[in-house]
Amino acid sequence: MLLAALQMQSHPSDVAANLDRLERAAADAAAGGARLLVTPELGLVGYGAGSDLPLLAEPADGPLAGSVAAIARRHSLGIVAGFAERDGETVYNSALFVSGDSCAVYRKSQLYGLYEKRWFRAAPPSTVLVRHDGLSFGLLICYDVEFPENVRRLARAGADAVLVPTALPQGGSGDFIASHMIAVRAFENQVFVAYVDNCGRDGDFAYAGLSRIAAPDGAILTAPGDRGEALLFARLEPQAYARSRAENTYLSDLKACTNGG
Repeated sequence: MLLAALQMQSHPSDVAANLDRLERAAADAAAGGARLLVTPELGLVGYGAGSDLPLLAEPADGPLAGSVAAIARRHSLGIVAGFAERDGETVYNSALFVSGDSCAVYRKSQLYGLYEKRWFRAAPPSTVLVRHDGLSFGLLICYDVEFPENVRRLARAGADAVLVPTALPQGGSGDFIASHMIAVRAFENQVFVAYVDNCGRDGDFAYAGLSRIAAPDGAILTAPGDRGEALLFARLEPQAYARSRAENTYLSDLKACTNGG
């Protein structure tokens, strides 16, 4: 299947503008033949919305999710979008998956820095898998992917690909994560990893704009030519990496070790 990833400059607190950008990206992704579109962390509300985040937070079945689902239906594709999720008095940094009548929500478990810990509650680590176009997709958000056990858990559960909306900041650490860690996560688990970043500035934050989609053999299938907005495409064909899985048997060897083999 063909996956699209939107490296996006969000407008903090301007949900209408962010939905409009999502609509246009969905149209372009569908026109390019994509069956699934992944967008950045908190892209619907703006990562840098700060004190507005609790005000913008909505339930997973609220109007914002309904708007994303309507966009997905209009363009006949699945969408992964980041939003602030409200569950009673608790607010989570979440990613929404919608496709047709299907819906799933993943809540970030590893919050990064004082900013996130101020506005969100960390969720327990969870295994959220969705089926779409014959493939199994696991969901994580940004900092989650930097903990290898999170990706390994999804791979052991049967994920073909791990989708990671992110808000990677500018700086040396961000460059290292995007340039090295993402490919390693894909290779050591023999899965695709789609790492989809914000770009530009959003409130007080400046983003690296280093989105990329890595293959199970560690190759980078696509990355933007610069750090601005970009719509990336990559074809995910797990069967094309049978040789890589045969040579790099981490998952089966781990299972054997766990079982005392």
